[in-house]
Amino acid sequence: MTPSPRRRRRPASDLGTAAPPRRTHPVKGAVRRAQLITTYGVGALIAVDNESFIVSGLDDADRSWSRTEAKKIVEPRLTSLLGIAYFRLPPASGDSSEDGVRVKRFPWWQSCSKCELLGPYKDFGSPAGKSVCPTCSDNPLTPSRFVMACEQGHIEDFPYWKWLHRKGRGQGVSSGRCGGTMRLRSTGSTTSLRAVVLSCSCGVPDVSMEGAFRQRDLADLGITCSGRRPWLDGAPAEHCTKPPRTLQRGSSSVWQPVLRSALSIPPWSRDDPLAGAVREHQDALRGYDDPAHIAIHLRGALKGVDVDLERVMALLHDGSLDQDVPVEDRYHRILRDEYDSLSAGNADDVQQQDHDEDFVCVPPSTGAELLTPFGLRAPMLVKRLREVRALTSFTRVVDPQAVGPTYHAPLSLHRRDWLPALEVRGEGLFLRLDENRLLQWERNVTIRTRIDELRTNHTAHLREYHTGDGEPRVSPASPRYVLLHTLAHILISEWSLEAGYPSSALRERLYCDEDMAGLLVYTATSDSAGSLGGLVAQGEPTRLAASLDSALRRASWCSTDPLCVESRATGVGGANHVACHACVMLAETSCEINNLLLDRAMLIGTPEDPGLGFFTGTLDPTV
Repeated sequence: MTPSPRRRRRPASDLGTAAPPRRTHPVKGAVRRAQLITTYGVGALIAVDNESFIVSGLDDADRSWSRTEAKKIVEPRLTSLLGIAYFRLPPASGDSSEDGVRVKRFPWWQSCSKCELLGPYKDFGSPAGKSVCPTCSDNPLTPSRFVMACEQGHIEDFPYWKWLHRKGRGQGVSSGRCGGTMRLRSTGSTTSLRAVVLSCSCGVPDVSMEGAFRQRDLADLGITCSGRRPWLDGAPAEHCTKPPRTLQRGSSSVWQPVLRSALSIPPWSRDDPLAGAVREHQDALRGYDDPAHIAIHLRGALKGVDVDLERVMALLHDGSLDQDVPVEDRYHRILRDEYDSLSAGNADDVQQQDHDEDFVCVPPSTGAELLTPFGLRAPMLVKRLREVRALTSFTRVVDPQAVGPTYHAPLSLHRRDWLPALEVRGEGLFLRLDENRLLQWERNVTIRTRIDELRTNHTAHLREYHTGDGEPRVSPASPRYVLLHTLAHILISEWSLEAGYPSSALRERLYCDEDMAGLLVYTATSDSAGSLGGLVAQGEPTRLAASLDSALRRASWCSTDPLCVESRATGVGGANHVACHACVMLAETSCEINNLLLDRAMLIGTPEDPGLGFFTGTLDPTV
C-alpha cells in the first residue's frame, strides 16, 4: 500500500469555517475501500513505506468507524444467511476523514540495515511515532521479513532467538536468555536464504535462515504456536496444537479472506422497509394462518407504509430465511433464486425501472439461432446488477476453499451483529447450456471417469484440512461444473481482449447442479470499469458467436503444449487436468474456486480423444 502524499495544510483563513477532522490517532496511510474487504481486511498485514502494521479487529469499530463514512448496507438474503442484522461499508479515507480503520505495529521485531542490529521495536528507542534507529542517524528500521503463523489463524514474530540458539547451542539456553545482542545481515553471496545470517554477541556460531520454511522444521526444534491473536485487543492466547510455519511477511498465505456474496434480485432487490420488516418479524409472521393477520401485523410495524401482501408471502416462503437449514444449503438456495431471476429476466418491467434499480436483465434484441451449434440457449443481458460482498473471516497458511469453519479466524473478540462488506454495481452476461445436449454429453463414460479422478483428488484435498465435527466439504466436481468453469475462464480471457476490460475486473459466478447449468460473467467493481456497457454489448448473438469461436480456438492450443495437454492431476491437490497459466487460469480475484477444477479437454477434447469436448465439431477445422 502506498500512503497518501503529504499535503500542505492551508491557513485557517483559507479554510473558512470548516473545522479540521477530529482524529485521535496519527494517519499512517490509505487504502481503497475494496481492499479492506479483499486484500487488507481485519488481521491482514499492510506495508506503509518502511513500516508494517496489522489491521485491528472490529471490537472498537463502533467508535472509530464514523457513521457518515462507514454507511450501513442492507442485503436481506445475505444477512439472513450469515445471522447478522446488517453490513457496514469500510470507512472512507481522505483529508476530511475522521478516525478510520485502526492498525497496530506488526511484526514487532525490527532490524537496522546499517548497524545490522535485530531486536524488538521497543529496544531501539525510536522517537514517538517513528520507526528509526537513533544510533544510525535515524536510519529507517526494517520490519522482520519473516513471521510465524499456523493453520488456526494465529500469528506472531519469527522466533529468531530460538532459531539461532537451537539444540543447546550457546550459553543461557536453559533459561531462554543469553544476554547477547542479535544481528541480522545479508552476505550477498546468493539470493537464497543461505545468505541471510543471524549472529549473537554471546558467541554462539552464526546460522542462516536456510531451512526455516520447511513444513516441520520449527516443530522439530520444539517451537510451538503460542496461540496469539494480535489483531484482537485484549484477546487471550488460545491453546493451539497446530505446528507453526514460517512465512514471508508479504506472502498471500499470511492472510486469505473468507467471503460471501449475493446479487440483489427481485423481490429483495430494493432496500425498502417492507423487505426489512418481513425479515425482522419473520418468526411472528409465520405463526399466522390468515394472510390478513400478516398484513395487520406489518401495518402496525411499518406505521403507514403500504403492504403488498402478495410480495410479503413470496418473501416469507424464501428458503434462504430458514435458519434451521444448513448454511451451505441456504447459500445454494440463494444461487438457485439468482439463477431463476437471471433466466426469466424482467423485460416486462423495463418501462417502470428507474436509474436506481438494482437488477435489469433482458434478452438480446435479435434471435439466438447462431448460438444453437454451440449448445447454448439464448443469453440474457444483465444491464444492471448489484452485488454485496461480505468479509466473514479469514485463514492463514491454508486455502479457505479447502477448509471448514474450524480454521476461520474471527474478525472480533466478541460477536457483533454486523460485518464489513462492499456494495458494488456493474453489468454482466448470463449464459445457459442446452440441457438436452448437455445430458447426452454427460453420458460419455470416458468423461465421467476423467472427472471422477478430479473429484477424488479434490475430495482428498478437502479431507486433509478438515477438523472438527461433521463431514468435510463436498467437492462440487462434476462434468457440467468443470465444463462451465473452464468455459467461463476462456470467455473472461477473450472479453478482456475484445471488450477492453482488464481480466481482473471480470468475475465469474457459476450456477450448477442437476437442474442448473449456467454462468454469469460480470463486472461488479467499485470503479468505473463496472459500468461501461462493453460487456453487455458482447451478448448480442452475432458478436457472442464470434467470441465463442475465437475463445474456443484459443483454448484448442497452449504455448506449453504438449506438456499441458498431456497433463493429469495438476494444480493444488491434483484438482486440475489440462490447465495452466498459459491457457485457462486467471487471476484469483476473477475465479470463485481459486483456479481449481479446470480441464480444457472438456471444451475441445484431446488429440487422442477429441470426442471428450462439449464443443467438438463446432469449430470449422479448415479455418
